[in-house]
Amino acid sequence: MVIFLRGDLGAGKTCLARHFIQAMGFDGVVKSPTYTLVEPYALTDGRTVYHFDLYRLAEPEELDYIGGRDYFTGDAICLVEWPDRAEGFLPPGDLVCELEHAVQGRRLRLGATSAKGKELMLQVFSDESL
Repeated sequence: MVIFLRGDLGAGKTCLARHFIQAMGFDGVVKSPTYTLVEPYALTDGRTVYHFDLYRLAEPEELDYIGGRDYFTGDAICLVEWPDRAEGFLPPGDLVCELEHAVQGRRLRLGATSAKGKELMLQVFSDESL
């Protein structure tokens, strides 16, 4: 599953990623990968969430230098902030989250671009606890 997080600086991409990772069952501290580019989080169900922050990429090829393509395999969930900075080196996003500043708080637009993304949206929005 590949989830793109788009929005201006301060729009809430990292905050959304942090809450998503915690909602998936990770119980520890969720750090921003601003300087490391990627932070892994092992979930209790055996899957891993990789949180990427590509803001500091100078060239899209840098993602290859850190073995970036290897993260997007198997059962991994990849949250990618600033995906446009690695255009051509990332697989397509299954879900695209666009955040923007609003008069009060933030506005979030979600778009599913694959069957996986549509399935996730159905799970989230059919949850009776919402």
